[in-house]
Amino acid sequence: MERITLSINRQTYTVDVDPNSPLLWVLRDQLGLTGTKYSCGIGQCGACTVHVDGNAQRSCLIPVEDAADSEITTIEGLDSPIGQALQRAWVDLNVPQCGYCQPGQIMAGAALLEENPTPTDDDIDEAMQHNLCRCGTYQRIRAAIHAVAEGAEA
Repeated sequence: MERITLSINRQTYTVDVDPNSPLLWVLRDQLGLTGTKYSCGIGQCGACTVHVDGNAQRSCLIPVEDAADSEITTIEGLDSPIGQALQRAWVDLNVPQCGYCQPGQIMAGAALLEENPTPTDDDIDEAMQHNLCRCGTYQRIRAAIHAVAEGAEA
């Protein structure tokens, strides 16, 4: 076990964990930030997507020691104007069905919009291709991202 200090959602946390523990488990089990979901555990589904220094990353693949010098944002801390607009658009357009993958979808969508504020369908499809939705709400996800890009979420 090792004491590791993390910056998450603009707060500082110190945890005693195995430095090789996945960031996902620290977020969920140590810190109670359960908005980040566990699904595949091998970085293939995107349910555990968080922002690490502004980039969408799979938290199940990041050893917690590698995250110590980074700014981490989870769905609980996604309060940027784009993040807030995207969450409103998700509700307004009834994007989720079961909702399980949606925090990861929103985190990936927010990272896309921060990098590319006017994405095309192809841009969205490419950015979101590794975030799986078993309910198949991909068209509504794309519509919500376009709504925010067009300023129509309000």
